[in-house]
Amino acid sequence: MAFRTILIESRCKLEYSLNYMICRKGNEETRILIDEIRTIVIDSTQVSITSSLISECLQNKIKIIFCDSKHNPIGEIIPYQNNYYSYRKIKEQLNFPEKYKNDLWDLIVKEKIVNQARNLEYKKHTDSFELLKSYLLNISDGDETNREGHAAKVYFNSLFGNDFSREQDNNVNKYLNYGYSLLLSCINREIKSLGYLTELGIHHIGESNPFNLSCDFIEPLRPLVDYTIISEELSEDNWKEKILDIINSTVEYNSKEFILSNAIHLYVEDLFNYLKTGNKEKIRFIKYEL
Repeated sequence: MAFRTILIESRCKLEYSLNYMICRKGNEETRILIDEIRTIVIDSTQVSITSSLISECLQNKIKIIFCDSKHNPIGEIIPYQNNYYSYRKIKEQLNFPEKYKNDLWDLIVKEKIVNQARNLEYKKHTDSFELLKSYLLNISDGDETNREGHAAKVYFNSLFGNDFSREQDNNVNKYLNYGYSLLLSCINREIKSLGYLTELGIHHIGESNPFNLSCDFIEPLRPLVDYTIISEELSEDNWKEKILDIINSTVEYNSKEFILSNAIHLYVEDLFNYLKTGNKEKIRFIKYEL
């Protein structure tokens, strides 16, 4: 039974031989049994892949997802023959109950505000910290009172000044946008590899946004990027390296330690399990230390 999602992130050649996918990097060779592969995510523009491997993947209903230079999924190859896996997943997604979606969004907003409040406490903004804690008491019905938006205004103004706006062209926003895009691309890949559509959000519904669902799932993780920016001394020489290190940072998920990129895989999987079943025990969030 296929169970493996293969992520290719660096220059290599992918080819097929004797029911194996072969990955060649210089003198190194890795073989993976075709029958074990569910999805291949190619997250590098320096990968070459043979038509024989593509053909074999299509025969075995293996999805191949290609990412752009910003690491976001840009397209995929699927077979002409019936692909029951994708059909089932998309049908599930279209039928997620509204109650489950609203309840999940409430929990996502609460977790985001909790993490924002922790960052404010770290920077000793006591009044703002207490205000965000009070917002947690008024979140319900899909956050109809928009506590998320109110909290964001208080939060960013406290951290970066009353004149700060997310629309400004400055270094802070450059760092934030880069970090958010990095996490968003990880979530995009996980959603696509599980067979769901990133376009169909539970709260975000932008018609021109190809990643509405990813924008929902990322919200509790945004404060991790913010924390890196307020806790590190960033400069023109080191800011990209420091922010890229977020993906390899150690976090807690389900009372166990994981590298963030691995925790994101589990996090996305569990959110879908909740949306299918309504079992709140399936909902867990990624924790990070200050």
